[in-house]
Amino acid sequence: MAELGLNEHHQNAVINYMRFARSKRALRLKTIDSCFQDLKDSRLTEDTFTVDEVGEMLDGLKVVVHSEVESELINTAYTNVLLLRQLFCQAEKWYLKLQTDISDLENRELLEQVAEFEKAEFTSGKKANTEISKPKLAPLNEGGVSELLSKEITKLQDENDKLKARLKTVETQATNALEEKLKLEQVLNELDKVPEDQESTLKTQQVAALEESLVALKVDFEKNLSMSTAKQKTLQDNLISTKHDLLKVQEHLSLTEKELDKKFQETAAYRNMKEMLTKKNEQVKELRKRLSKYEVAD
Repeated sequence: MAELGLNEHHQNAVINYMRFARSKRALRLKTIDSCFQDLKDSRLTEDTFTVDEVGEMLDGLKVVVHSEVESELINTAYTNVLLLRQLFCQAEKWYLKLQTDISDLENRELLEQVAEFEKAEFTSGKKANTEISKPKLAPLNEGGVSELLSKEITKLQDENDKLKARLKTVETQATNALEEKLKLEQVLNELDKVPEDQESTLKTQQVAALEESLVALKVDFEKNLSMSTAKQKTLQDNLISTKHDLLKVQEHLSLTEKELDKKFQETAAYRNMKEMLTKKNEQVKELRKRLSKYEVAD
């Protein structure tokens, strides 16, 4: 099957758009066919026509077909602009700048690859899967990057707390293992006190079982301790990196806010408002002076 070099999610989105384009194309072709059929039904009612009559019919048909094709091309261009707008809006939410290469739109090799992909997806073998639900764009977090980073920090802190609790559990298990080791050593010492001529076979089996238990406990303890230490270090590194990113974003937002405030103060509307407020204050002062004269007279 032909592929476009995209992941499954993006390839499904391309297939949905191609399905939409195919339906619009089929509808417009039916409209053009109906234009010719209307001409046959309405004008071709006689056996013979003059050259002028044939030219008049063809001119009228040309106007109708030209209008239909132009309308479809304009609608296709506007539809592509809306599709690009959706992608660019999602990218801008994450402060990304997407790039496009217009020259690739006329690349014959790539166009043939898209044609093969369409043929492979919409042939008889794919008709069963033509009705695919059309997912809407996933809503982006309205809080922006700062809120997302804060949530990520909270998540890492929760994982760190869980890791600390697990580490405490491992330490408890290690303590229990040490206690068990002491008990086992005590049992070994007691077994050493037993005479060699009494239960020598039982002593050998017990010693071997105790040694195996000690080795298993030691391996399990070292494995749990190393895993907990590595995971805790990774979470701490991620937490520090995320905090740095949050500080950078907050600093960027603060600078942007200051720049916007500065630009607003430089606008003509702001200066006009300031002049109006100054004039109003002067008028208020003048009115107060006049009122003070009347109060003294009374």
